[in-house]
Amino acid sequence: MKIIACIAAAALLAASTLALGQSWPVKPIKYIVPFAPGGTTDILGRMVAAGLAQALGQPVVVENKPGQAGSVGSAELARAAPDGYTLGGGTISSHAINASLYPKLPYDPIRDFAPITMLATLPNMLIVHPSLNVSSVRELVELLKVNPNRFSFGSAGNGTSQHISGELFKIMTGTQMQHIPYKGSGPMIPDLIAGTIQLSFENITTAYPQVKGGKLKALAVTSAQRSFVAPDVPAMAEAGLPGYDITSWQAMFAPAGLGLEAGGMLPDELAALIRAEIPRLGKVVRESGARVD
Repeated sequence: MKIIACIAAAALLAASTLALGQSWPVKPIKYIVPFAPGGTTDILGRMVAAGLAQALGQPVVVENKPGQAGSVGSAELARAAPDGYTLGGGTISSHAINASLYPKLPYDPIRDFAPITMLATLPNMLIVHPSLNVSSVRELVELLKVNPNRFSFGSAGNGTSQHISGELFKIMTGTQMQHIPYKGSGPMIPDLIAGTIQLSFENITTAYPQVKGGKLKALAVTSAQRSFVAPDVPAMAEAGLPGYDITSWQAMFAPAGLGLEAGGMLPDELAALIRAEIPRLGKVVRESGARVD
């Protein structure tokens, strides 16, 4: 996972004080994490908050606002005053996938936010319970084809990158599986380890420790190339699915109307990425027939 150093992010925000006024910040800052505690977005958000607090000399309070693949927390961020005192995390789910999956999304992922910078990119990892007795993507596909809808894959919720990774896998392999959405990766992983569900396309940061611990097996990563985190695990293209690429991303946003100069991935570059991701991932949503409850 490529992470922009928290102190660098803090310095970038500190450099924007000309846009906010020389007195900023004079009170605590709220940082909204639109997912439950314990997942990648929460872990990264707390790292950023700690770095910002140290650099800016004001407390940065993390508030978890989970629900609807990041939509609940993102809607709250969109409604906040653009005064520099409410910031938040956003992901490929909240700011790209949800635009196609939720027919009445309570915000516009482009219009209602001021992009600050990209914080991290990371692939998901296709992990399976050992009871499946498969050691490759090819073997998994063969098993799924002779057992349509017998097995299930879990995700951190409808509209998450884990969910869409599974849907794209089904489209490209012509297989059928049941999707089981959870309220975050925290409750999903124990069920996968117990064999209640059989596989998942989980964030590499939470999946790989279970693989190294011998509890689950890794078959591939969902990015176009191998990940430096798990260099021994092939990319989907190597494993027989050329063109498969779902790379999750984590970014930092403010409500629209806040003038910030930031670095890392520049605001206009991040906005361009979101504009490109919405139709790309929307195609997966439409072709897979993915729905939300």
